[in-house]
Amino acid sequence: MSFALLAVLVGLVAGLGAVVFRGLIALFHNLLFLGSFSFSYNANVHTPASPWGPFIILIPVLGALGVAFLVKNFAPEAKGHGVPEVMDAIYYTKGVIRPIVAAVKSVASALSIGSGGSIGREGPIIQIGSSFGSSVGQFLRLPPWQTITLIAAGAGGGIAATFNTPIGGVLFAIEIMMHEVSVKTLVPVAISTAMATYIGRLFFGTHPSFVIPQFEMPYFHLTHPLIIIAYVGLGVIMGVVAALFIKSIYGMEDFFDKRIPGNYYTRHLLGMLLVGVIIYLLMITTGHYYIEGVGYATVQDVLSSAQSSLSLLAILFVLKLLTTSLTLGSGASGGIFSPALYMGATLGGAYGIVLDHIFPGLGISPPAFAVAGMAGLVGGATGAAMTAIVMIFEMTLDYGVVIPMTITVAISYGIRKVLSKESIYTLKNVRRGHYMPEALQANMQFMRRVKDVMEKRFTIMSADSTLEQFVGILSQQPTVSNFLIVEGGRIAGVIRKYAVMGAIGQLDRTTTLGEIARRDYLIMTTETTLYDAIRKMRSDQASIILVTSQEGTVAPEAVQGMITTEEITSSIAEDADLFSD
Repeated sequence: MSFALLAVLVGLVAGLGAVVFRGLIALFHNLLFLGSFSFSYNANVHTPASPWGPFIILIPVLGALGVAFLVKNFAPEAKGHGVPEVMDAIYYTKGVIRPIVAAVKSVASALSIGSGGSIGREGPIIQIGSSFGSSVGQFLRLPPWQTITLIAAGAGGGIAATFNTPIGGVLFAIEIMMHEVSVKTLVPVAISTAMATYIGRLFFGTHPSFVIPQFEMPYFHLTHPLIIIAYVGLGVIMGVVAALFIKSIYGMEDFFDKRIPGNYYTRHLLGMLLVGVIIYLLMITTGHYYIEGVGYATVQDVLSSAQSSLSLLAILFVLKLLTTSLTLGSGASGGIFSPALYMGATLGGAYGIVLDHIFPGLGISPPAFAVAGMAGLVGGATGAAMTAIVMIFEMTLDYGVVIPMTITVAISYGIRKVLSKESIYTLKNVRRGHYMPEALQANMQFMRRVKDVMEKRFTIMSADSTLEQFVGILSQQPTVSNFLIVEGGRIAGVIRKYAVMGAIGQLDRTTTLGEIARRDYLIMTTETTLYDAIRKMRSDQASIILVTSQEGTVAPEAVQGMITTEEITSSIAEDADLFSD
């Protein structure tokens, strides 16, 4: 019950964190772009022309200056899109995230996005919620599994509150964050995401993230076989683009770090200067900034068919890929989810327009392909395939979206995996030597009992027996490796054949077995899980487990078998067959 209350607390803070973070974005955006002090900002509506005119080019540079100062001086972990740092903390530091990361990430990312950086807000929200979950675990000195669960709860809660996607938030935690999926971990995450979504709806409303005007009409028509094939083609395209997106982000990062002289400040300022130039050029040629910030206004235009120019959609796709790579590659703080939605919508919409021209009789709707493209690129790039399908469904509230999205996401994920083994989230950690799990796999040691693994062949010998007598027994019982040493009807220790044979030349033949017997053994019952046995061996620094049918002090005759590292290794190797290619 107490842990469930902690999950409620984490969800509450994650939801409020999303509210405060979006308020900060609005504040910085209105101040820097419009010169007004306001917390009101609808990202689904295009920003009007700035009163600064051509000097808007310098606004992203100004934001970059503040971001570089915050990241360099207070929290280097806040640089980038955030999710890889959380994953690294889960698998390499037992869930320890510095509390200051949440504060720095909030301000730095809000400044990056608000000043025109071509990035998303979900990565920062995830890192903010995760940081609080970690802080709670550290403050209360919770065991690592509970701290990690609260991190996943904070991440899921943050993304659920941001996009009004409670189920998607749970799935994101499962696919990307959680090291274990069980009742004890899944329930707290679900509680947290539900709480965070509730807080988000109080402030942002219950409406979906994107409004589709044709919502009342049958939106996806899959009655013609060519439509199915069309979505397969879209999946292939999105898989290739997902791999390109990943390589572009990290390629640009390498370019700035290795090819551009100077320091973090000069590199980031240069990158954002280029972004500022592109933003201004778009405004004077098209009437909108288009690629600045999260870009949801453009996504809404595509979904509502307000933007149906094939050439402009193609240009916006290319520019979004370029500016997102420049923004993150030069050192900004922000997420990749929103840019993936943007590129998926523009390219998917363009693909639908082309198909509609080629097959005018099929009644193809470009917005339908835009929605599937959004899911395809998100699922392919992040590796969170189920999250992409469910989240886009929750963001559009059209059940008909499920079938085409499933086709697109499945193909996209497979193609990306062939072209780029690592996802956009895992590659950053792999590049620094921290490898991430490729799948959630059942730990067979949780269900296997020690009686299933123990070595039943052992010999009982007296502690008074000499080493010479021991050697004689070895010649008579060559297949026996373990010896239980007893004295006065009680267990005195254990001897392993190979350990003694390695040192036999250095020992006196009259040495008794009681003198050399190991006493770092544990006694466990036959129904103990192998996982618990391994954990106990590690905590007590024991090398051998004596398996018995009764607890506590036992007679030598009650011992049924022994477990050493050899039996444990053999058990793990046997399980590998279940997951090998």
